[in-house]
Amino acid sequence: MGKSWKNPMMAANAAKKGAKITKHAREIQVATKLGGMDPETNSRLRLALDKARADSVPKDTIERAIKKGAGLLDDGSQIEETTYEGYGPHQVAVIIEAQTDNKNRTSTNIRNIFTKNDGRFGDSVMWMFDRVALIEAENPNVKDAEEDAIEAGANEVEKHDNTYVFYGAPEDLKSIETSLTGRGWKVTTSELSYKAKNQVTDLSDEAKKEVYEFIQLLDDNDDTSRIHATIEL
Repeated sequence: MGKSWKNPMMAANAAKKGAKITKHAREIQVATKLGGMDPETNSRLRLALDKARADSVPKDTIERAIKKGAGLLDDGSQIEETTYEGYGPHQVAVIIEAQTDNKNRTSTNIRNIFTKNDGRFGDSVMWMFDRVALIEAENPNVKDAEEDAIEAGANEVEKHDNTYVFYGAPEDLKSIETSLTGRGWKVTTSELSYKAKNQVTDLSDEAKKEVYEFIQLLDDNDDTSRIHATIEL
């Protein structure tokens, strides 16, 4: 589901969510709608399928999502992508990307999460983030990730456990992905994302806990697909 947040103390809870299959299906549907049914030519769909299968999403659910995205099935609902922004607890800026068939419902639900957790829903925070190409990739034989980043046209690379995250200009997303693949990297995520220009670093442990609990509530919302914040996640 994208880089999003990866706080270790929440990973177990996030994995148990019953909405996980629905979120995978929506991503597959949106990816198909935007790029077509063929995963060989639609990298977003290919990666969405890889993640869905890794999470044991049923085959018929996957096939139905592809057909709906391609317009071959019409159940009266249409999944749209939308973005919300605001300040969470302790002035941490947050951008939420959602996939929904009812924007009014989604907006109301997310607004309520902000309101109940000392947040300010709807305040503009987009200026605190850069729009970037984000590619997560793995390579057990990597020798120099920075050199590979330069050769691929990425501006920056970070290591997270066994995964490397490459950042570049939005228009270079596909070329960076293709170049890394050609250099032996296994790409697991390739998408346009938001990267905080500066992060909040002076919060107490209790304040961080409140922020992480707030982000968990946002992520638990069925329509949330990705979350970005000005705090290490």
